[in-house]
Amino acid sequence: MGKQTIPETSMALAKQWENSGSLDDDLLLLDRMNEVPFPREPRRMNFILIALCTGGQVRYTMDTQELVVNPGDILIAGERHVIDNYEATPDVSGLCFIVSVKFFQEVIKTVNDSSALFLFSRRFPVLHLKERDQAVFKEYFSVIRTKLQNTENHFRRDLIRTLLLAMFYDLSNVIYHFQQEAEHHRSRADVVFTRFIKLVEDNCRHERRVSWYAGQLDITPKYLSECIKRASRRTPNEWIDSYVTMELRVMLKNSTKSIREIAEEMNFANQSFLGKYFKEHIGMSPSQYRRS
Repeated sequence: MGKQTIPETSMALAKQWENSGSLDDDLLLLDRMNEVPFPREPRRMNFILIALCTGGQVRYTMDTQELVVNPGDILIAGERHVIDNYEATPDVSGLCFIVSVKFFQEVIKTVNDSSALFLFSRRFPVLHLKERDQAVFKEYFSVIRTKLQNTENHFRRDLIRTLLLAMFYDLSNVIYHFQQEAEHHRSRADVVFTRFIKLVEDNCRHERRVSWYAGQLDITPKYLSECIKRASRRTPNEWIDSYVTMELRVMLKNSTKSIREIAEEMNFANQSFLGKYFKEHIGMSPSQYRRS
């Protein structure tokens, strides 16, 4: 369910899929997940996605993190996330809200901590809901779908905005209680890992040195490596390389920039260095990947 984007995707294009209702180019509801034409290459999201799995199983990576979604799990993902390696069982089913960034900001403009949902989703992209919370989500989906289909209601947009706001408050309540419990078990390594990943997301296009990230966190490279291994079972270099290759794959597939231009933008010494780096991690040259 997580892989809901396509290159240069738009709500208007997404609405061509089988859906349960839409509001202009601001909101789309999907309930036939097994019929959605998921792409096979990395795709950067440009909308908000909130989905509840009701059957089957989904595996995918989000920003290189491997994730599994089972029945009863909810996925919350904001814009800019890159989804890849999507696989789903034939019996997959779920309920999905796709919300434009503009409409989301319009909905939550009165909320004090408007970023809570997506700060949370960075640490916990997938969360299992209790049965009562699953029932609440399904009820919101049903009510909002009914309001979407009633196009003659003069206050349709206002009603839907209000219902979405109420749903976000209920989700935030679930997240609040989960965070309270999680904070008691959160280690120093988890804190360092969260800060490190945010730095890599923001800076991997021009910085690949572990020592630089350690300096930004005001810790030694050795301590950074220990924390990252403890929290994720991967090394800092593995995380950095994952993000860099992800950016390269997206740029090669979804832009018309030359490989030389991509090398400059990604701070490689030259096109040859980029080619060696890409082949080492992907197994083929940039030009071969672009043609594949």
